[in-house]
Amino acid sequence: MGEGGEVFVGIDVAKIRNAVAIADGGRGGEVRYIGEVEASDESMRRLVKRIAAKHGRAHFCYEAGPTGYHLYRLITALGQSCTVVAPSLIPRKPGERVKTNRRDAVALARLLRAGELTPVWVRDESHEAMRDLVRARAAAVETLRVHRQQVSAFMLKHSRIFPRKKTWGARHLRWLQEQSFSHPAHQIALQEMLEAVRTSQERVDRLEATIEEFVDRWSLAPIVRALQALRGIDLIIAVTATAEIGDMRRFDSPRQLMSYLGLVPSERSTGDTVRRGGITKTGNGRVRHMLVESAWTYRHPPRIGKNKLYRLASVPPKVREIAWKAQTRLTARYRALSARGKKTTVVCTAIARELVGFMWAVAREAQAA
Repeated sequence: MGEGGEVFVGIDVAKIRNAVAIADGGRGGEVRYIGEVEASDESMRRLVKRIAAKHGRAHFCYEAGPTGYHLYRLITALGQSCTVVAPSLIPRKPGERVKTNRRDAVALARLLRAGELTPVWVRDESHEAMRDLVRARAAAVETLRVHRQQVSAFMLKHSRIFPRKKTWGARHLRWLQEQSFSHPAHQIALQEMLEAVRTSQERVDRLEATIEEFVDRWSLAPIVRALQALRGIDLIIAVTATAEIGDMRRFDSPRQLMSYLGLVPSERSTGDTVRRGGITKTGNGRVRHMLVESAWTYRHPPRIGKNKLYRLASVPPKVREIAWKAQTRLTARYRALSARGKKTTVVCTAIARELVGFMWAVAREAQAA
């Protein structure tokens, strides 16, 4: 069956072997499991060519995951259609308690034929490289935070309290180096932890310098420069948002982008009953976390500092207009929500949600220029 007709191929990808199933076209077409195939490029290329030669049209799909987009690029390079599917949006029956590679491949093929799968946006190789660099920097920052926490906990355990508020500046580091302990083992432990902090900080600095070097060669560099015109958004936040979100023109409205970042309220309503809760927190958590931090800057009255003035001089007039409108609106919004007694965390989340709308407008304007 299925000779010369349209087929839909579901692939359950893995590191060693991929499970493959085929669904014939048409509502009642047969769905059959054809087995596992070695995950190497040569084996997958032979499989795609064999299916394409046997059938008129073939549509392939697999779940997004740790294997990345390499298989997608291999299939599309052979002239075939391929969809990378969002795993969290795959329809699943609540009663199903058995999960195997075979079942997953068959389900993907069937759902692809029914049009029930939601594709993810596939980045090109240069975009993926920038995203990997940004995530490497984020991992380095987390490592630095852990090492600093270890030093702080060690000093607290020994009742060594830094007399000033600001920590991890030059004075704090000098104060740490001046600490002495009666037992040599304590001194060695502190020095080893301080060395770990120094090494981690150097790693973060190197990665940030590399990001600054490569961003100018990136096709989305105009968006990165334009986003920095907004208050609370520096180079790292702009690069992270652009690398994680990608081309913002793929969102038809700011609300779609807000929903993608999980910044819209959750809702469980039925009949006349309307229940709304906290934000959904779906989508990209890295960008959401950074934007909520950026929202804290809007607690101050609107103004343009020296560094931001330099950034504004390098962007189109329309972007400058949007950036100033964002400042005036969001600072007023912050004051209004605070005056109503809202918690600071709720206020910052609301500001972050509206900031996303201005980012969407700035990105579209930057790409249109």
